[in-house]
Amino acid sequence: MLPEAIIDILPDLNQAFLETLYMVGISLLIAVVIGLPLGVLLFTTDKGLFLENRFVKSIVGFIVNMVRSIPFIILLVALLPLTKFLTGDVIGPTAASVSLSVAGIPFFARIVETALKEIDRGVIEASVSVGASPWMIIKDVLLPEAKPAVIQGVTITAISLIAYSAMAGTIGGGGVGDLAIRFGYYRYDNTVMFTTVVVLICLVQVIQYAGDIFAKAVDKR
Repeated sequence: MLPEAIIDILPDLNQAFLETLYMVGISLLIAVVIGLPLGVLLFTTDKGLFLENRFVKSIVGFIVNMVRSIPFIILLVALLPLTKFLTGDVIGPTAASVSLSVAGIPFFARIVETALKEIDRGVIEASVSVGASPWMIIKDVLLPEAKPAVIQGVTITAISLIAYSAMAGTIGGGGVGDLAIRFGYYRYDNTVMFTTVVVLICLVQVIQYAGDIFAKAVDKR
């Protein structure tokens, strides 16, 4: 039989879980849509590649590293004006999604860049030698070859965003983290705190398992 404390917060727990999925879903989508081309740009402008551009590589790399170097809790506070401008509010799941997206974009971009670096340079050189355009090389060579690693990168990014979303709860971002703070920490209820931790662990395990299956399914090597 469930402890009374858990029964009392079940409606709140259900809402918090849905808020976490909402935050992570939006921010993951934005991170992939923007981070994927950003990662491709970081790779293709590197030395010796078909779009080599030291200036673009340095500028984009600096911005990505700068955002990644800021602790997420500080990033949350620093982006409050932007969050207010975009969403009209500074609390709630939608507002938290802004900071989560900004944190997720450079994180995923670096994962994509790393995945592309694992591709055999000979395959890329062969594509260039037969006259393939940069877009064709990216679309037909780089992305298909790196697909399993990129999918694993999406999985890692999703799990990281779940951790970030829990931190967003400390400033009213909603989700399971917010529930853990309000009901577990402030009320000194270890049962509630333990329950929220278990929920987050289960969510991470499901995402990791699904990501591993999907990555193996598309890996034709």
